[in-house]
Amino acid sequence: MFTFSFNHIALSVKNVNNSFKFYQEIFQFEEIENTASNSKTRWLSINEKKELHLIPRPDAEIKTNKAVHFAFATPNLDLFIDHLNKLNIQYSDWINSPNKDYIRKDGILQVYFQDPDGYWIEVNNNI
Repeated sequence: MFTFSFNHIALSVKNVNNSFKFYQEIFQFEEIENTASNSKTRWLSINEKKELHLIPRPDAEIKTNKAVHFAFATPNLDLFIDHLNKLNIQYSDWINSPNKDYIRKDGILQVYFQDPDGYWIEVNNNI
């Protein structure tokens, strides 16, 4: 039987520096060395050896919908929502109600918002 652990998320982004600033400002991720190449790709440490790789693709056509998203969990979602509000980041619940959170059937509270390239991000309290 195989065993796996999650390693990284890689996103094509139009402006790597703008996306880098967004993820640092929103999540306070720290930059780590891109050990794979000498490219302009920038890497961020999520935690516990999990990474976010931002790959510059200025001419890419990026199409997404909310069903295609990635999620981060935090023990204090209310504090994170306050942080989004201070940064003027618009968020919604699953059905796009502006500035509203959502409680799933299993009791998990979540919000959704988009990064500069339109990728959907969920933040929930499933810790």
